[in-house]
Amino acid sequence: MAKAKINPTLKMVLEMGPIVLFFIGYLKLRDSSFTIAGNDYQGFIIVTAAFIPLMVLSSGILWKLTGHLSKMQIATLVLVIVFGSLSVWFNDERFFKMKPTIIYLLFGGMLGFGLLRGKSYLKVVMEEVLPMQQEGWMILTRRLCGFFLGLALLNELIWRTQSTDNWVYFKTFGLTAGVFIFFMSQSALFQKYGEESEDTPDAAE
Repeated sequence: MAKAKINPTLKMVLEMGPIVLFFIGYLKLRDSSFTIAGNDYQGFIIVTAAFIPLMVLSSGILWKLTGHLSKMQIATLVLVIVFGSLSVWFNDERFFKMKPTIIYLLFGGMLGFGLLRGKSYLKVVMEEVLPMQQEGWMILTRRLCGFFLGLALLNELIWRTQSTDNWVYFKTFGLTAGVFIFFMSQSALFQKYGEESEDTPDAAE
């Protein structure tokens, strides 16, 4: 199925909506406890259980509207299902807290493997939206590889040493802001190695 463009606001809502709802749900239920089938579940587990189908639904809608999900989106969805389900099944929030670590180790590891082969796997998934010279891609890939591995380490430190409240704030706002700041900080690299898209009309025409 060919890719289709959708309203950027709708795309952002579909991508960020489940995370925002997870955060709101956690704030409302964090001090609550529920007895289901003879087992006691804290609010965090209940919200995690609700987050899984929300992610599946939003990803399904995004795929239906665009005809495409990136490899990162697919990997994230699979890990949400696997680690979220483990947390609910074993009634243990640690599985879900480990999910960002696994995601960033996976992404960082894939980029690092490509670098060892002299390739930029990042270019494969982003070249259409960010035309850039090969040297620029290699530099950005090295930086992003290190950044992802750093986020994995940071997530481990946060969830193992801080309260659940602090981890939820970190996951909802800290990780999102970190990725945004990282790419904003690469503006000089984009300017130096950027190439004009073939779809961009020639100013002289």
